[in-house]
Amino acid sequence: MCEFLSCVKAKDKKGKDKWYFLTHDRIHNTPRGEIIQKKYPGVGEVIGHSAIREYYHLRSGKNWECLDFSTPKNFPAIIVNAIKRGEFRGFGTPAGLLSFPLDDKYQADRQTLDDKYQADLKPLYDKYWADRQTLDDKYRADRQTLDDKYQADLKTLDDKYWDLFADPKNRAEAWR
Repeated sequence: MCEFLSCVKAKDKKGKDKWYFLTHDRIHNTPRGEIIQKKYPGVGEVIGHSAIREYYHLRSGKNWECLDFSTPKNFPAIIVNAIKRGEFRGFGTPAGLLSFPLDDKYQADRQTLDDKYQADLKPLYDKYWADRQTLDDKYRADRQTLDDKYQADLKTLDDKYWDLFADPKNRAEAWR
């Protein structure tokens, strides 16, 4: 899985370095983007290097990613401009873009939302594991019944094999 923000630095048709990356608009509002969404459905995969390469039909170039949003100097100018235009909305909320009071407020609100989600999820999770235990127990019981029948049938078949072997005329020539 690639990190937000991922790019591929490759030469364009004129031999100049170019930064290739996906934006929300390219993924959600283009026919190529629809293909990418279906092929790379995982979180982070749709904006990863493989998706970028496929979207732009790139066969060469260097994968690049950066997690440090503390300064625009960490990014090429084209990425800085895309960030400032909000073209990565929907890809995550990296620390370092907002001023400290606003970022602290966002992080507090996010923690409240995450805590509520976990609390709401817990009963569903607990029910899943209870139901799964019941299903696992039934599976093991049914499987044991099937295994016991198989072993009994196999013993019967093996006994027939040895009964046949007991008669020297049924043996391979070397065993007569």
